[in-house]
Amino acid sequence: MTDVNHVGRLVTWRKSSRCGESGTCVEMASHDQGVLVRDAKDPDGAILFVDRAAWRSFVAGIRTGEFDAL
Repeated sequence: MTDVNHVGRLVTWRKSSRCGESGTCVEMASHDQGVLVRDAKDPDGAILFVDRAAWRSFVAGIRTGEFDAL
C-alpha cells in the first residue's frame, strides 16, 4: 500500500448505498493505477492505494463469502 493523500483530493469518492446514516463505511475512488480507499468518517485522514489486481481479488473474496467469518 502507498500513501497517496495528495492524489486523493482529485478524484470522485463513492460509498455503498447500504452505508446508511451511521457513516461507518469506507469510500473508494478509481485511480488510473488502482483504487483509493478512505474512512468515510475522516475524509481528510489517511488514504490507502490498492493496485487493481489486489482490488479485484478483494472484491471477488467478498462476493464468495471469503471474509464472512471475520
